[in-house]
Amino acid sequence: MDIYTIIFLALAVFIFLRLRNVLGQRTGSERPPFDRAARNVLQGTQDNNVVPMPGAVIDQAPLAPTAEVTPPTDRWKGLAETGTPLAQGLDAIAAQDSSFDPRHFLSGAKSAYEMIVLAFANGDRRALKDLLSSEVYESFESVIKDREKHEQKTETRFVSIDKAELVGAEARDRAAQLTVRFVSQMVSVTRDKAGTIVDGNPDKVADITDVWTFARDVTSRDPNWKLVGTGSAS
Repeated sequence: MDIYTIIFLALAVFIFLRLRNVLGQRTGSERPPFDRAARNVLQGTQDNNVVPMPGAVIDQAPLAPTAEVTPPTDRWKGLAETGTPLAQGLDAIAAQDSSFDPRHFLSGAKSAYEMIVLAFANGDRRALKDLLSSEVYESFESVIKDREKHEQKTETRFVSIDKAELVGAEARDRAAQLTVRFVSQMVSVTRDKAGTIVDGNPDKVADITDVWTFARDVTSRDPNWKLVGTGSAS
């Protein structure tokens, strides 16, 4: 061995002994490393060396008992004010029928309104039977029979349906009922056998407001609503 190898070996032994004195030896009985983060969570101490992360602060207070989840306050936004009987009725119907969508219903109700009015004017009993309850159908048919008896015909033409809005909602037993106010413009005239006008004006657009109630059995597989009540307003 030359002199340089001996010098390097001596330096290595010297450095090893110095490190051993500074760091010590692992005996297997050492305490686990102290977790400063855990200490701060448990004791609530402030660590000025922790960089705050962006985002909302999470409250570490004990959790309160789980409260009943309330529906969003704007659940029926544009249809009913929160807390009104109409909103409560819609909530009751939705509780019975998870697929209930009042906006979809209103779209269908507008179509049904026009179909029923035109079918009534034309005396189309087959179409009316599918859209009316038995009680309402009997009332409509009695008027149709009276027109036929006097050999009269009614001509009705829609100009527009300006509004269809919910004004009532109720869930009772298995039945759900929705009341709609329709505001429309139409032309209607009734003529006798000779063509003489007995009611209405073919050249005048009339403003009509109807209040109709539709119902369906929420336990039935049939998704269709039927007209169960009619009324009008000036």
